[in-house]
Amino acid sequence: MANQSLVGEFWEFLKHRKRYWLLPIVLMLVLLGGLIVLAENSAVAPFIYTMF
Repeated sequence: MANQSLVGEFWEFLKHRKRYWLLPIVLMLVLLGGLIVLAENSAVAPFIYTMF
């Protein structure tokens, strides 16, 4: 188990602990975080803000 990536370690944790219900939560947090980062300095920002 030498030099695994963060995603690989997280996947092993999910498999070992049988915590598959965490996967959708983490994916949504990553997607929303990416959306916020992309919307900071973009011309699309006004359209994204109207979604919320």
